Amino acid sequence: MPELAEPRFLDERVAHWAATKPVDEAITYLSRTWTWSQFDDRVRRMAGALTARGIGRGDVVGFLDKNHPACVEVTLAAGSLGAATTIVNFRLAGEEVEYVLNDCGAKVLFVGEEFVATVESIRDRLPGVSEVIEVKPEGGDEYEAVLAAATPAERAADLHTDDTVVVMYSSGTTGRPKGVTISHANLIAHTVNAFDEWPFRDGDKNLVSMPLFHVGGTSYMQFGLYNGAASYMTRDIDGAALAGGILAGCNRTFLVPAVLATVLQAGPDAVALFGALKTFSYGASPMPLPLLREALKAWPETDFIQVYGLTEVCGVATRLGPDDHRGDNQDRLVSAGKPINGVEVRIVDPDTLDDVEVGKQGEIWFRTKQLMKGYHNKPEATAEAVTPDGWFRTGDIGRLDEDGYLFVEDRIKDMIITGGENVYSIEVERILAEHPAVVEVAVFGVPDERWGEAVKAVVALQEETPETELIGWARERLAAYKCPKTVDVVEALPRNPTGKILKRDLRQQYWEGRERATV
Repeated sequence: MPELAEPRFLDERVAHWAATKPVDEAITYLSRTWTWSQFDDRVRRMAGALTARGIGRGDVVGFLDKNHPACVEVTLAAGSLGAATTIVNFRLAGEEVEYVLNDCGAKVLFVGEEFVATVESIRDRLPGVSEVIEVKPEGGDEYEAVLAAATPAERAADLHTDDTVVVMYSSGTTGRPKGVTISHANLIAHTVNAFDEWPFRDGDKNLVSMPLFHVGGTSYMQFGLYNGAASYMTRDIDGAALAGGILAGCNRTFLVPAVLATVLQAGPDAVALFGALKTFSYGASPMPLPLLREALKAWPETDFIQVYGLTEVCGVATRLGPDDHRGDNQDRLVSAGKPINGVEVRIVDPDTLDDVEVGKQGEIWFRTKQLMKGYHNKPEATAEAVTPDGWFRTGDIGRLDEDGYLFVEDRIKDMIITGGENVYSIEVERILAEHPAVVEVAVFGVPDERWGEAVKAVVALQEETPETELIGWARERLAAYKCPKTVDVVEALPRNPTGKILKRDLRQQYWEGRERATV
């Protein structure tokens, strides 16, 4: 098979490596390893299994589990048929899982054994799901039986690069998550652009630990597949799992800053072990400057790469490279770097929609082939986010300096980023407002040295209620990371003359004297 300059579909590179180096390691997960030939065969068998279940172009399948190579196999297989995979956040509560699966229209659902009970509790409210297939971490499960019984199927003849391949659900400003529809062309453009200056070399091994329901997991996984590098996937993001990957030869990874903080606190042996990393990419939440400086000192031979972006652009839009991390201009450490190849950026006055002067704040806009097709079944939300000429309005406030470095300084959208996870306060407010004792509520992010931000709620109550009860109420209805860590009680929330709650006034006491980009 000739060398591929640039694939058109996600499964093409896997087929290429299966033909050119069939017995080389492709993926290792827990106690199992698959060669490129074996991995390609599993993708083709899954394509056959889905075809036998009536899955074709325009359909959607769901996957609910912690990290598992089966998720990658299903994504590539469904994508090769013109179908999409919705990778469900395994941290969601049952009601949230129900909404996502019904909204995306999933017809077949793959579910990890840890989450079978969640699905069973809502099964009668999933009318579109015709079959649920269980997946276990070590195999010997229904999923493996389905593969074994399947007849391999080739890529669909009518497949188009603009076909949706992944639907990633991101919390929505209306209190419900929005499905971000990503095509083959979007994801391949991201793969080609994001780490073009740091390609994988022979012998490199990719450590994939970020959850696959996040672009930091699914998009990052593509780099190993694209470059033909072996990938080591962990089920969880914990010290033992990460250490196991590095001991197995991994020298490339992407993680959120909170994980890095845990490593540095684990002692000299852990710090020494992580020194084996050739590149350490981080993003999804701000890196506290003291933590970053400590990491640069601890790992002098490691190239640090910060990335900034959003699910809507498949992940990375700007990048701060190794030279800037260790250069003389330390002010750049709080920047998000420069746009990657294939990404245009503008800083726009959100009221006039005119570009602002260099150094002035405005809304960050991107234009790129990486940009999503739109929000699933939400044309109005798509039209609000994407201009007719293709510019994506991020909702983030930032500025460009005279050298073209982007500084992300605030957010228009009422969103909290905690440990790399996006939390829209209105979603949390909707749940807390349902508590019988709550009269009014405001939720926002406050500084947290480990997670970047923590969720804080301020409430006015009609009767005395313990903080623990309110937090517990939220935990029964929301994923744990979305729930407030602390709750303050006030007589009344501050409002402007039109009655709008003044969150900025509430936040101010917590953020005073801090830069958002450095917390």
